[in-house]
Amino acid sequence: MPFVLIFFPARLSRKLLIVLLLAVPTALTAQVHRTPLRVAVVGLVHGHVEGFLAGLPHHTDVELVGIADSDPALFARYQKKYALPATVFYRQEANMIEKTHPQAVLVYTSIADHRAAIEIAAQYGVSAMVEKPLTISLDDALAIRRTARHYHIHVLVNYETTWYASNRAAYDEAESGRLGAIRRVVVHDGHQGPKEIGVPPEFLAWLTDPAQNGAGALYDFGCYGVDLMTWLMRGETPLTVTAVVNHDKPETYPQVDDDATIVLTYPHSQAVIQASWNWPFGRKDMEVYGATGYAITVESDKLRVRHEHDAQEQFTTPPSTSTRLCARSSPRPSKSPTRATRHAFTPATTRKPLPPGSATPPARLAPPTPNSSANNWRYCWMAPRPAAESSTPRPSPPPP
Repeated sequence: MPFVLIFFPARLSRKLLIVLLLAVPTALTAQVHRTPLRVAVVGLVHGHVEGFLAGLPHHTDVELVGIADSDPALFARYQKKYALPATVFYRQEANMIEKTHPQAVLVYTSIADHRAAIEIAAQYGVSAMVEKPLTISLDDALAIRRTARHYHIHVLVNYETTWYASNRAAYDEAESGRLGAIRRVVVHDGHQGPKEIGVPPEFLAWLTDPAQNGAGALYDFGCYGVDLMTWLMRGETPLTVTAVVNHDKPETYPQVDDDATIVLTYPHSQAVIQASWNWPFGRKDMEVYGATGYAITVESDKLRVRHEHDAQEQFTTPPSTSTRLCARSSPRPSKSPTRATRHAFTPATTRKPLPPGSATPPARLAPPTPNSSANNWRYCWMAPRPAAESSTPRPSPPPP
């Protein structure tokens, strides 16, 4: 399962912020409690940045040390709304990192700009979180992987639905073997459309530009179901991937699709992923059908389950997903990361060159402060898997 982070500005944003980055897990040491995590924001054109900024004043365990964006007017708008000090604003990411020494950057640019933001941060040994999806092309994805491996950083992708308690419970049902071998997964993710729900103009501009977003609803919402199916299938590569897109509102979205269906096929299972900007209301749910039962999520926190010998369907409310923070250098230590651990390494004091085949970001503007300890730790967030189920094998499908 990929490491993921969630920041979403809709009605669940504050709850998710508490559960994720802005909540310090109880497993951490007292020293971590005393020292806030230093984070910086790269880009303000992604509207989901509001979820982070809105929750930040309520949490002393995270310190915002910088914001990098090329548009002073956009920063001025957020500065006024969230009472941000002018000293946190920078025009360029490299300059911001060298001046403020963040431990992680949170990227809220267009999807097409993810690669450049990650590559700049990586040269200073700083891990990055980006909004979903990771990027818009295979070339960029492979370049990001090379960069992450070369600099031993973590690149985290914000797939909101991965952190739903309902999806976690459905996953646990499958992992425990109670559903039998997975046969079919159906995922629905969508809403009325970005223009219809009133996203900010700078957000809408790149969401509807295929050069900046890759596609429309296909990328914006289709990525959720692909991520969930990859998780359920333990990273197995599908045999085929098929997508059909519609342009139901060409007058509103002339350059991109506004409805999509994606079909992933595996030797003995299939996923049907429905993504849309055309529904009368927002919807994010998943249906997992196995050989001996099913699990159907209802919103973010409820689950319908039935097993082969059950007289009727059960309706449950799973506990909220908890998270764990592990801080480590690369390579991964051999010990199990069931509690927070620290592995020191030498922080970068100069900007290092990118690996071959990567783009070259703008030259740095100022020398970094020597002997900074800001980059001493690598952070990753993961949902814990119950120990009782971790060794339970999932039933295998019959041989062909």
